[in-house]
Amino acid sequence: MNNTELFLDRLTELFKTPIPGHVIAKARLSLLDYLGVTLAGARGIEDKIANYLKFVNPEPGEITAIGLGRRMNLKDAVFLNGLNGHALDFDDGTNIGIIHLGSPLFSVLLPLAQRYGIDSDKFLKAAIIGYETSFTMAVSIQPGHKEMGYHATGTCGVLGIALAVSSMLDFTREQAANAFSAACVSATGMLKVLDDGSELKPYNAAKSALLGLTSVQMARVGFMGHPDPLGGSRGYLKMMTGREDVRLKEPKMNGTYAIEKTYTKPYAACRYCHPAIEAAIRLRSKYEIMLQAVTSIEVRTYYWAVNKHDHTMIPGTASAKMSIPYGVAAGLICGKAGLREYSLEYVQDPDILALAARVRVISDDELTELFPNMTTAILKLTLDSGEEYVERIDFPKGEPENPLTKDEFSERFTELAVYSGKTMEDAFALMDFVNKMNGSMKALFEYL
Repeated sequence: MNNTELFLDRLTELFKTPIPGHVIAKARLSLLDYLGVTLAGARGIEDKIANYLKFVNPEPGEITAIGLGRRMNLKDAVFLNGLNGHALDFDDGTNIGIIHLGSPLFSVLLPLAQRYGIDSDKFLKAAIIGYETSFTMAVSIQPGHKEMGYHATGTCGVLGIALAVSSMLDFTREQAANAFSAACVSATGMLKVLDDGSELKPYNAAKSALLGLTSVQMARVGFMGHPDPLGGSRGYLKMMTGREDVRLKEPKMNGTYAIEKTYTKPYAACRYCHPAIEAAIRLRSKYEIMLQAVTSIEVRTYYWAVNKHDHTMIPGTASAKMSIPYGVAAGLICGKAGLREYSLEYVQDPDILALAARVRVISDDELTELFPNMTTAILKLTLDSGEEYVERIDFPKGEPENPLTKDEFSERFTELAVYSGKTMEDAFALMDFVNKMNGSMKALFEYL
C-alpha cells in the first residue's frame, strides 16, 4: 500500500466499529463549543462582517450563516462560518497536534447537514471522523510543520473536512479518495498571520472550510485525484515537512479518539498563553499582592509558547490574544481573561499595558522536554522586599486532564451566546437541544 491507501484504510477500519457513547457525548460538547464561539465571533467582528456583506453582497439562499441572522448561498455561508468560528481564537484544539479542529470542520458540516437533511447520528459520526483525520495527520507532521511556518488548522483541517463530508454524504470509496486527494492539493495555511498585529488568523480557518467544501464538490462531480497525494517527492508530506520518510501515526492514538484529546478554552487567548494566565489568576486569588511593589515578573515555559508569544507591544486585540505578557497582566489586574478582558477597551488600558511591558518570558529546556504531554508555565513575581511568589501550572483548565466542569462549560457557553445577542433562555434552549438531539436537526438551524 502507498501512504495514502494506508492512511485511509486505517481510518476506515477504525470506524467500522460502533463509536462509544461517551465519545458521541464529547462530540455534542464540541458542537456546542463551536456554536458558542461562532455566534460570539460574528458579534466580535461585526464591523468587518458588515463591510464584507456590503462589498460581496452574497446571493440569498437556504443556508444559515451562524450569528448573522440571515440565510445565503452555500459557499458564502461556509466561508463566513469559518471566519467567525476562529475570530475570537476561543475555539477548541489540541496541543500535541498544534491545531484547531472544530472551527473549519463544523463550518462545512452544518451547512451541508442543513442542505441535505442529515440526521444527528450521521452528523456526529462525521464530525468524529473529521477530528480523527485532521488530528492524526497533524500529529504525524508536527512540530516540524509549524517550524516551517505552516498553520495546521488550514493544512490539516481541509483533510478532515474531506473525509467527514464523504462519510456524511455516503460517498463511494473512490469518491472519498478523490475528495481526499483534492483536499491535499488544496491544503494551505500560513503562520505569518500571528505576527505584528495581523488579523488574518481566522482567514486560515475560513479558507480551510471553503477549500474543504470545494474538494468534496470536485470529487462528487467526477474529478479524479492522484492515487497517492500524500507520498512521493511532490506529495503532501514532502511539501509540509520537507521529508518523504514521514511515518504516519495510527488513528485513535494511545487508545482515545482525537475528539477526546481536545481542550476547551476558558480564556479568550491563544492556548499557549493559558498556563501563564492561569498562574497569574491563581496568584491573585491566593495572595493580596500590591502590584506596585512588584519589581520583576518572570514566566518560564516551553519553547513553543515563547516563540511569537512573548511580545509586550500590543497594537490591538489580535496581538493581545497572542501575547503571554498581556494575558499575565490582565490576569493579575482583573482576575479574569475572558471576552471583556480582550476587548479594545481593555487592550488599550494603560495599567494593563504598563504591567505587560514588565513581563519577561523565558524558554525553559526542561519544560520544553515535557511538551506536548504537559503544557507548563511557571510564573514568579518578585517584590521590592525580596519576597517571591511562584505558581506552576502543568495542565491548564480545559485540558482533557483538567476539563471544565458541567457548570463551567454551561457558564462559558451562555456567556458567549448572550454576548452574541441571544437571550439566556435561547442559550439554554440551544444547549438542551444539542445535548438531546436525536434524528432531525432542523430545529437547530432555527435556533441559529
